[in-house]
Amino acid sequence: MSTATSSDLDTREGSAGHAHIHPNLALTVIATAQLMVVLDVTIVNIALPHIRHALGFTPTDLAWVLNAYTLVFGGLLLLGGRAGDLFGRRRMFIVGVLIFAFASLAGGFAWDRQWLLAMRALQGVGGAIASPTALALVTTTFEEGPARNRAFGVYAAVSGAGAAIGLILGGVLVDALSWRWVLFVNAPIGVALAIVTPLVLAESPRARGRLAIADAVTSTAGMAALVYGFINAANPKHGWNDRITLASLAAAIVLLTTFVLIEMRSAQPLMPLRLFADRTRVGTYIVMLATGAGIFAMFYFLTQYIQEVLGFSPLAAGFAFLPVSATIVIAAQIVSRLVTWVPARLLIATGSAFAGMGLLWMSTLSVGSPYATHVLPALLLVSLGMGFVFVPITLAAVSGVRSEDTGVASAMLNVVQQVGGTIGLSALVTVFGTATKNYAIAHHTVAFAPVFTHGADMAFRVGAAFAALGVVAALLLVRVQPGAGADAHAPTEALPVA
Repeated sequence: MSTATSSDLDTREGSAGHAHIHPNLALTVIATAQLMVVLDVTIVNIALPHIRHALGFTPTDLAWVLNAYTLVFGGLLLLGGRAGDLFGRRRMFIVGVLIFAFASLAGGFAWDRQWLLAMRALQGVGGAIASPTALALVTTTFEEGPARNRAFGVYAAVSGAGAAIGLILGGVLVDALSWRWVLFVNAPIGVALAIVTPLVLAESPRARGRLAIADAVTSTAGMAALVYGFINAANPKHGWNDRITLASLAAAIVLLTTFVLIEMRSAQPLMPLRLFADRTRVGTYIVMLATGAGIFAMFYFLTQYIQEVLGFSPLAAGFAFLPVSATIVIAAQIVSRLVTWVPARLLIATGSAFAGMGLLWMSTLSVGSPYATHVLPALLLVSLGMGFVFVPITLAAVSGVRSEDTGVASAMLNVVQQVGGTIGLSALVTVFGTATKNYAIAHHTVAFAPVFTHGADMAFRVGAAFAALGVVAALLLVRVQPGAGADAHAPTEALPVA
């Protein structure tokens, strides 16, 4: 968000921002838009095996169906929030929703891989505009106090439920219709939201400042080059010595270095580097980066394993993941009470440890592993870990931050989670690609089930190592006293979006 004008906005919004007509309808519109954005990753996850067969993706290139969305989404989140400040949040909310809806509709008609990936990236653009402006509209639409707290509670519940709804809805659509409907479904929702929004939401005052296009372009392009380098290296036809791989990694270094230099010299940086002067915040970002890396990859490999190795239908696969959301919600409720007397670093480290143990358990999967006694217990451990991490890490990230930096500090958690998920998935796909190639050569087989399972097991082991990094970062860097920074808004401001 624009750090230079946030206090001015707060003052002006206090008098003008709450002039809405239908608060319940306003909340319904905001929550529906957020739901549409956050369920996108899981709803597509269920469809991955069908997309692979329909459009001819290789097992490694298939990761781009997720990465094309999450990379652009995470890379442009801060820019989306800044655009809402500068041009009006309601206006940009509508723009974001319409871009998302159009890209979803066009992606559903994809006739080849390139078109689908282009539309997935465009969905990321729409999501990056709609999501931060939706959250900001909660603040500008509802008066501080019980009304706003209730609205934040609904927003958080929708964000948390998005993953489960996406899994079930994805299974229903793929089973009953086709994989294309996991994209088509967003179009009528987006158009309806764009029509209703002007009727129930007031426009916010505009702030002054720069849009920071150069910041967003260099950071997002740099991350894209990094991810492309990893995934290209995972392709058996290329590898680490391939010229395209090396060129991509070199471009990533140049672009990301340029981004840092821009931020250092800018009076209104998109990502204020002063946020990284605090060791606790650095620790929370490392943990969230590692958590995103392990969890995104888990869903990617496990949805394919459950359907293509264990033989579950898309709908059954969706229900197979339902305990994940229930466990996260229960664990988060318990932890929200523990944070008042247990140090945040211990809760975060415990959560990362649970996630790591679950991923390590998953790394022992075989072609015939039973769901009930092998897959499910590992899933529950990972879910328990996620529930332990999300609440204290949000409070720690905004503890002691300047008032004008609170929004960007909490938003950075979403950014690093998305970026971590993208980098982590590309890195683990590289591990997967190398492992499957070596296994196929050593065992003289190209049978999908054993080759895929071995590659996924190796990826889960590296995912467990990411979780271990989270444990270390939490214990060494996070220093927040129990209850510190625990205001009513913080948990929802940085709630993970996918």
